[in-house]
Amino acid sequence: MAIELVSLPLPATADASKFADFGREVRGVDPGSLNSEQFEEVRKALYKHDALLFRDVSLSPEQQYALTKAFDPESESYGHGNNKTEGTKKSILHPDLKTIPRVPQVQLIGNGMVYNHEGLAEAKLKHPSHTTFHKTRVSPEDEAKGVTRFYRWHIDAALYELSPPKVTTLYGLIVPDGSRQTCRYDDGTGDELSVPLGTTAFVSGRTMFDILPAEYKSLAVRTKVKYAPHPYVWMAPSAAMSTGLGIESDGLELPFDQLPAWEEAKRKTFPILWKNPVTGELHFQVHPCGVAELFVDPLPAGAKREGALYPNGTHITNLEEVRELLYKMQRPGIAPNLVYPHDWREKDLVLFHNRGVLHTVVGAFKEDQVRAFHQCNLAASEDPVGPSDEDVNKWA
Repeated sequence: MAIELVSLPLPATADASKFADFGREVRGVDPGSLNSEQFEEVRKALYKHDALLFRDVSLSPEQQYALTKAFDPESESYGHGNNKTEGTKKSILHPDLKTIPRVPQVQLIGNGMVYNHEGLAEAKLKHPSHTTFHKTRVSPEDEAKGVTRFYRWHIDAALYELSPPKVTTLYGLIVPDGSRQTCRYDDGTGDELSVPLGTTAFVSGRTMFDILPAEYKSLAVRTKVKYAPHPYVWMAPSAAMSTGLGIESDGLELPFDQLPAWEEAKRKTFPILWKNPVTGELHFQVHPCGVAELFVDPLPAGAKREGALYPNGTHITNLEEVRELLYKMQRPGIAPNLVYPHDWREKDLVLFHNRGVLHTVVGAFKEDQVRAFHQCNLAASEDPVGPSDEDVNKWA
């Protein structure tokens, strides 16, 4: 049976013109037992559409690991390093992940108590909530009415020592029923979005770049970001913005000399724009919470200088300036009409192009609402590829 690709059902809030190529449901194949030809079709479809959904899947942790690894055969360890996040008590990721003992590249995430699960006698899971990460929070009264927020827009990546995974696979095992919630941006714009309970929300990094005005396209194609060492420990004392798109600049980050031992050579510097290996298009791929510095190259010879930002290039180390500039470029890309909030069903498997989208968990569960997912992503065998000279000349 041939592989069939079907457009994902978009919410009424979505601008369909911006989702023409984003997301497909894959029918006609078992993702746990793809032959080489089927896998190649799936691989190309993922990079073209950035997110693939398989419904009603039965998938063991071993199969999920094998499928994820097939996108990068030389990759081996979990995206943050096997057993590293759970062992790093100061990391903001520590409470969110439990490792499957026999397949340490696969993590158990969710909410509530799970018993006798894949070698875990019991696991207490906690769905990440904006109430523990944002500087401000939705009032308890509004929360009781179903108001919530995006938690943290991000790329799955350690951002120190290890390279960002190419693909993340998310497999829904237990999905609780519940009323829809209203995700509020609370940034003065009045923006809000109706979302399913416990949705995973996605935005396209390609669209995030495409909608920028010319002067910011020029800046993006010339800029690299440098992440802090051990960024999830560094940011842990800080608090996030109400949109989940970065950290408030209150000077609360852990000083570098108080971080776990680190080496300058292991810090990660990446271009803002990552090149799609199949389409060649550019995706705006920045994890805003972890960025410490920006390096801007000067305009190439012959480029129009009028209205250009930092035409002579610059190195920005003022953290507030770094964050304000990134926010100005990324905030348009998370507008309500550009967000795909996936409405999970049990046995859904979602593959997403981790180097092409940003995503976030959303919403809040009560303690007795059990949710269990398997997540797998693998630290890549190579760093992302940035814009070519041709790209720079085109967009700068």
